[in-house]
Amino acid sequence: MGVPNIIEEKPITMVELKEELTKIKSRDKELNFRSNKTLEYLNVFAKMTPQKAVELEQKLEKLNIPRLRDFHMKKIVDILPKTVDDLKVILQGYTLTVSNENIKKIVSQIDSFTKQK
Repeated sequence: MGVPNIIEEKPITMVELKEELTKIKSRDKELNFRSNKTLEYLNVFAKMTPQKAVELEQKLEKLNIPRLRDFHMKKIVDILPKTVDDLKVILQGYTLTVSNENIKKIVSQIDSFTKQK
């Protein structure tokens, strides 16, 4: 068996992963053990539709927050922090400095988006 080559590394949200695993399951009729466990987890925690996740991610991009990359936004969309403190905890895992003003913008955007649903 050959060694697989990584062509591209691209972060995805849990919703996108759930969608991809569902496509693979319908194509192959069965998933392996790890994929099945992952799909079970995603069925519990990834409640948003893919369209809503993309829409929220686009709204976060429009805020034009400096140094906030796509993988940060994907993590924010996955977790949907409700408070400034929750968002700070999420961003602590990265070497990233975001001003309190920008953090409040992100949280208000998420809050308005979740109320909109």
